[in-house]
Amino acid sequence: MKQICAALGVLLLASPVWAADDSAMKVAAEGFYATYAAIPHDGVPDDAAVAKLRPHLAPGLVLLIEQASAAQDRFEQMTKNREPPLIEGDIYTSLFEGASSYSIGACSGDANNGRCAVSLVYSNPPAAPVTWTDTLYLTNTSQGWKVSDVGYGGTWPFGNKGKLSQTLQMAIIDAGD
Repeated sequence: MKQICAALGVLLLASPVWAADDSAMKVAAEGFYATYAAIPHDGVPDDAAVAKLRPHLAPGLVLLIEQASAAQDRFEQMTKNREPPLIEGDIYTSLFEGASSYSIGACSGDANNGRCAVSLVYSNPPAAPVTWTDTLYLTNTSQGWKVSDVGYGGTWPFGNKGKLSQTLQMAIIDAGD
């Protein structure tokens, strides 16, 4: 019995899956949304917006955004700007108009990957506020926690669905590469 307990202890100590410190994930999420609030929210971000967001984004997401931006440029040249953009509206939230405010909720994960629930509100008086919860996915990089994706949680018919990464991949495909 002692050998089994000792073996389990060794396995637990050697296991790479540990509960992560959710406060570090919350700090990363807060940094992302604070920057998000200060940039335009319409379609694939331009170079200036990407530069502001880059410190908060995982390399894989930065690459997808850059590829989607290049696809948008090719699409505009091909259609001579006679077609709407590949992506319109806010890509970082479920709602086309984006969010007016946010609140970072519970975060969980292991030492490598995490997620935070984010309560979002869009206010445009006199209309009633729209509220929803998206999921911010995080990856622990050599520079700390970075946003690797956004899971859209809005339930209305015409909102963003799935994940940000899927939206960006579809734009790349739709550009006709």
